[in-house]
Amino acid sequence: MNRIIDLIEQEQKKDAGDFSVGDSVRVHTRVIEGDKERIQIFQGIVIGRKGRGMNETFTVRRISYGEGVERVFPVNSPRIAKIEVETKGRARRAKLNYLRTRKGKEATAVRE
Repeated sequence: MNRIIDLIEQEQKKDAGDFSVGDSVRVHTRVIEGDKERIQIFQGIVIGRKGRGMNETFTVRRISYGEGVERVFPVNSPRIAKIEVETKGRARRAKLNYLRTRKGKEATAVRE
């Protein structure tokens, strides 16, 4: 059964780009409003990846007007147009939850 699932996932899987936890990314998402479609960009730091295969997701965090905003994206979603890596960050752990408690400039500080 797992072989069948893996075959189906290989057909549907798309190239999401090479990014990891700690990277600063720009996620281009397709937004449909009525009969129009536009691209909206969400820019921030990847604080975690979760799942495997088609179920893989990643969380992006940014500071907007002094408030922390997090958004979870499925890696293989058709709503994601592309993922651009702005800067590579060097993280020594899989989840960067400690960034949630930080304020100001240090909330976006990850080693480069």
